[in-house]
Amino acid sequence: MIQQPASVNLIISSGEPAGIGPEVSLAAAMAFLQEQPASTITLLGDSGLFSATEIPKELSHRLKLGSIALASPVTAGQLNPANAQYVLNILDAAVRGCLESRFDAMVTAPIQKSVINQGDTSNEDLFTGHTEYLAKLCHQEHVVMMLCATLPAGLLGLQKSRDLRVALVTTHVPLREVPSTLSQQHILETIQMVDQDLRAKFGIAKPVIRVAGLNPHAGESGYLGREEIDVIIPAIEAAKDLGIQVSGPYPGDTMFDARALNSVDAFIAMYHDQGLAPFKFVSFGGGVNVTLGLPIIRTSVDHGTALDIAGRGLADPSSMLESLRLAYQLAVNVKNTKNLST
Repeated sequence: MIQQPASVNLIISSGEPAGIGPEVSLAAAMAFLQEQPASTITLLGDSGLFSATEIPKELSHRLKLGSIALASPVTAGQLNPANAQYVLNILDAAVRGCLESRFDAMVTAPIQKSVINQGDTSNEDLFTGHTEYLAKLCHQEHVVMMLCATLPAGLLGLQKSRDLRVALVTTHVPLREVPSTLSQQHILETIQMVDQDLRAKFGIAKPVIRVAGLNPHAGESGYLGREEIDVIIPAIEAAKDLGIQVSGPYPGDTMFDARALNSVDAFIAMYHDQGLAPFKFVSFGGGVNVTLGLPIIRTSVDHGTALDIAGRGLADPSSMLESLRLAYQLAVNVKNTKNLST
């Protein structure tokens, strides 16, 4: 029997209005709906941002516009702090819709952190990124940023395509503050969240996880730093005691062994560039950002607002399309798990 495509209801926050978010959101949404005829998408943003491209009539009943008004007119490529609250408003609406179960998952287009912090917004704290803001909206003290990409056969000697997943213990933290930010409990919780969501959302029964060290050569037995001995190794051992298949700490420059891609389901890095530099080098702009530890599903593109090409019809929607595809698959996995448990 041929399995019918699952019905999934997605919502997109179109991001910084002066960037490429609105155009890649619309292009990717139309492409995705052609692939998944049973699904629907609601696109959040000012209606004027999407008027340049007509939605095909056959998609009009499945691609809906959730119009949220801009505070000030937009010129492509030119940031305007007056629209900072608008960006937060569409994020708030998307999260609220998912928490109320009106949508199965949310997908976010890129935002400009600097302009949000310059704007007159209701956000009381420094805006450091989507991940931290969504955690606050969902009342989660700790969430995890994980980047995902499917690497094709032949790349790095892979005999078949393989998913690369890289999670971060710390995210948007200045490098000098990373060591003091790390704690055994924080690392342990990160490992647990990665393991739990790989099982619950990605459908991996027994995830295999690798964890990086912090210092060169993973501290070299304490000669190059004691964070591995005092903090990271105890966290890994505690995770093993919980039945999690995790190993490390591995030196950052050798953890991403191409041969390990065949057996490792997720790599955990201690800080942003340690994990994302190698990830982005091999993912060729096709990566997807997933926030773990939320009560909702959230995926996002792995690129920025690209102000230099905004409004010129040059933006590549492939990362947004991959984000929609992964959000769809995670939603299907969660639905299937719920059906099995009832």
